[in-house]
Amino acid sequence: MIQVGIAGIGFMGMIHYLSYEQTRGIKVAAVCELDPQRLAGDWRSIRGNFGPPGKEMDLTGISRYAQIDELIAAPDIELVDICLPPALHAEVAIRALQAGKHVFCEKPIALTAEDAKRMVSVAARAGRLLMIGHVLPFFPEYAYALDVVRTGRYGRLLGGTFRRVISDPQWLTGYYDPQKIGGPMLDLYVHDAHFIRLLCGMPRAVFTTGRMRGAVASWFTTQYQFADPALAVTATSGVIDQQGRTFTHGFEIHLEQATLLFDFAVIEGQPRQLMPLTVFDSAGRVQTPQLGSGDPVDAFQIELAAVATAIGSGAPADILRGELARDAVVMCHKQTQSLKTGRIVKL
Repeated sequence: MIQVGIAGIGFMGMIHYLSYEQTRGIKVAAVCELDPQRLAGDWRSIRGNFGPPGKEMDLTGISRYAQIDELIAAPDIELVDICLPPALHAEVAIRALQAGKHVFCEKPIALTAEDAKRMVSVAARAGRLLMIGHVLPFFPEYAYALDVVRTGRYGRLLGGTFRRVISDPQWLTGYYDPQKIGGPMLDLYVHDAHFIRLLCGMPRAVFTTGRMRGAVASWFTTQYQFADPALAVTATSGVIDQQGRTFTHGFEIHLEQATLLFDFAVIEGQPRQLMPLTVFDSAGRVQTPQLGSGDPVDAFQIELAAVATAIGSGAPADILRGELARDAVVMCHKQTQSLKTGRIVKL
C-alpha cells in the first residue's frame, strides 16, 4: 500500500483526498496544513469551481503536520502530493525529491520555466518520480479525443479550437500576482497548453491577443504555428466578470474524416452539458459516445490511479511527465510575451 502525504488542504487538496479514498493501492497517511481548523478536519470553508462543498472530515488515523519539513521527513510517506500555492511548488517538490520521496504536484509544475526545468533535473538525479497533475487528459471527453488522434481512427489531425473560461475567482487571494498564482494563464489555460502539447507536439511560435490585468494576461486568444503549416490550432482562455457562469470549457477538433465537438459549463452553480462529446464523421453520421458519469471528480480518481500505477512500475504515464508540464509553462510565458509585445514569439 502506497502511503501518501498531502501538502496543502485547499480545494485541490480536498479533491485529491476524496479521490484517494476511491483509489486502490494507495492511501492518505498524512496531511500538512497551516490553517489549524482545516488541519483538525473542518473543511467547510473550502470552495472551488466544481465538485462538492467542503465539510467536516474525520481524520482519525491520519498524521497531521503544520510544517512541510515534518511531512517530508516522515519515514512512512512514499509519495508527497503537493497542493500548495503555485509559488511553493518548486521549493517543496525539490526538497521532497532530495529526501527520497516521489512527488505528485498539482499544475502548474512551477511559475517559471527555469524552476520547472530545475524540478525535472532534480528528479532525474534523485531517481524519483516527478508527476504533474494535469488532469484534463483524464476527463472522458479529452481522453477520447487524445485516443482518436493517437490511433488515427479518423485520419490525420488537422487542427482545432479550445476554450477555457472562468468567472473572477474573488475568493482567491493573489490570483493576479505573477509571483503567487500567475493569473489565468498559469492557473487555468495551462491545462489546454498541456493538452495541445500532447496532441500536436511543441509549437514553433505563438501569436496572442487579448487583455492584461497588471502584470498577467487576463483574457487571451492564441494562434499556434507548428512545423506542419497545415496544422491550424487556436485557444481562448481567461477570466470574465460574469459570476453566473463560473466555468466553461470545450473544444472543436478537426480530423481528416471527422470533427469532434464538446461544450460544458457551470451556470448558476449547476453543471450543464451544452454539447456532449459528439462525432460528426465524413459519411454524414452523428455519434455521441457514452463516456461515463460526467462527474469531474471522477477524472481525478482516474489520474491518481495512474499515479499509483506509475509508482508500482517505476515509470509515469506520458501524461504525468514533468517534461510535458515544463513545456506547458514555457508555452504560457511565450504567449504572455506575445500579448505584451503584439508580436509573434518563437519557442
